[in-house]
Amino acid sequence: GLLLVLGTFLLILILLALFVVGAMGGKYSKELNEQKASDKNNNQVEFRIAKLNQVWEKAIRMQLAPVRLSELHSDLKIQEKDELQWKKLKAEGMDEDGEREAKLRRNFNIILAKYGMDGKKDTRTLDSNRLKDHDVKEGDTFDDPKLDKLWNKAKTSGKFSDEELQTLQREFQHHKDKINEYNIVMDTVSRTEEIHKNVISPLEGDMKEHVLHQKHSDLKQRMRNLNQGFERLRKITHEGYSADSEFKEPRVIELWEMAKRSNLSEDELDSLKEELGHFETKVEKHQHYQEQLELSHQKLKHVEALGDKDHIMRNKEKYNTLAEKAREMGYKMKKHLQDLTNKISRNGLQHNEL
Repeated sequence: GLLLVLGTFLLILILLALFVVGAMGGKYSKELNEQKASDKNNNQVEFRIAKLNQVWEKAIRMQLAPVRLSELHSDLKIQEKDELQWKKLKAEGMDEDGEREAKLRRNFNIILAKYGMDGKKDTRTLDSNRLKDHDVKEGDTFDDPKLDKLWNKAKTSGKFSDEELQTLQREFQHHKDKINEYNIVMDTVSRTEEIHKNVISPLEGDMKEHVLHQKHSDLKQRMRNLNQGFERLRKITHEGYSADSEFKEPRVIELWEMAKRSNLSEDELDSLKEELGHFETKVEKHQHYQEQLELSHQKLKHVEALGDKDHIMRNKEKYNTLAEKAREMGYKMKKHLQDLTNKISRNGLQHNEL
């Protein structure tokens, strides 16, 4: 009888120990997933979400140009923030129709396409490095006949100082980027529709229709923005910059134009104008870091070909510090851009994702 009691007691102790270890294992494995872990090569893992980390590692393997790599990092950080926010909402029983999830998936696909990582041969002539546009060749600059024609007209009009031409060129480049962006979104939407056609699920029919309708209205809004942007470029080319031009940075100009078309009050517009001034400083700072990063990368390549180990190490450290700073600035800038766009879009304008 005593042996039976001791055996039962021992079994209870073993079960209790297993339960505690299991509970702790569950707790710590969750924490390990959430924190910045290290991979098998002991490298710091950049993102808390595995698929975003895979994209980042692939981009490094592809040797994406430093500035593009910096921009991808910012886009992935924004995506990470949105995905973690969605996970929290889902745990609280929100997003029942899966609308936010579908939008997140689409945004992720857009990022893949934007940086040439969607496994699709890119016919959209995306620049590998935007900064080379500072040193442009004569003739076709923007891979778009309408833009090139207008740009050549502006250059030869005599209406612009050298500084104004640089500002105008940034506006044209920004418009070219918006065209590329529109093509990427359109391509992603049409591929999503193809997938939807092949999935037979009658219960999801209504939801799919709703999501597709939203995608098409997003495309319409983007096309409207493109048309308005082109009209602005045409007006400036014909009339020159007015003396009271509020802003110089294309993204800031675009937000200001959107704000003026929205139903904001005079006080709200004044407050927003001030905030846009701060945002413009942030954009300029980010641009400066990107230029420094590109110069540092060129110097590093030069030193690697010629320099000694110490020289290489010093340049590598400088480059890594600049890369980190450019990524941090890029994230802050894109996050601020997202917040400003949301603020303006809540006043009667549709949200523009990218």
